[in-house]
Amino acid sequence: MAERAQVTSVEAVESFRANLIVFLKRARATLEEACDEILRARSWVQDDRRPHWQNEMRIRGRKLEEARAELFSARLSQFQDSTALQLMAVQRAERAVREGESKLLVIKKWSRELENQTDPLLKQLNQLQGFLTTDMARAVAYLAQVVKTLDAYASVAAPGASPPTAGAESKPDDGEEMQS
Repeated sequence: MAERAQVTSVEAVESFRANLIVFLKRARATLEEACDEILRARSWVQDDRRPHWQNEMRIRGRKLEEARAELFSARLSQFQDSTALQLMAVQRAERAVREGESKLLVIKKWSRELENQTDPLLKQLNQLQGFLTTDMARAVAYLAQVVKTLDAYASVAAPGASPPTAGAESKPDDGEEMQS
């Protein structure tokens, strides 16, 4: 007959299973948080910043038109001193419009880039989350079954085994009881 397995610690398997459960809980929470952060960043760029700068461009465009209208009115009225102030206001408004245009271009670029960069990462995170949810849950269940099997195995007395005597050698044989 083949030698019996020498199972020394069923508690170690159970401890590993418990630690695995804790790890899975924390890992799932971390993955969910990472996915949420990515989606929040994309939403901020696409749904918050883009409309903000589009609105800002409308406001700055109106201010530029108003400044140009004031400059035109000042030139028509032939007041040379007042046109300098209107000209500075037009230049300031033009700078603000150029700045807004550049920020809007950057936001549009970020929106495209962020989506291109984050889509593959989100896919990987979702795959990992699926692995943790499905496969690792099966692993936890399997470890629970392993513990039950080992407990049942440890409780079965070896056939023909006799309890060791105090003066007997501690040489293992086929019928030696398993240590738990």
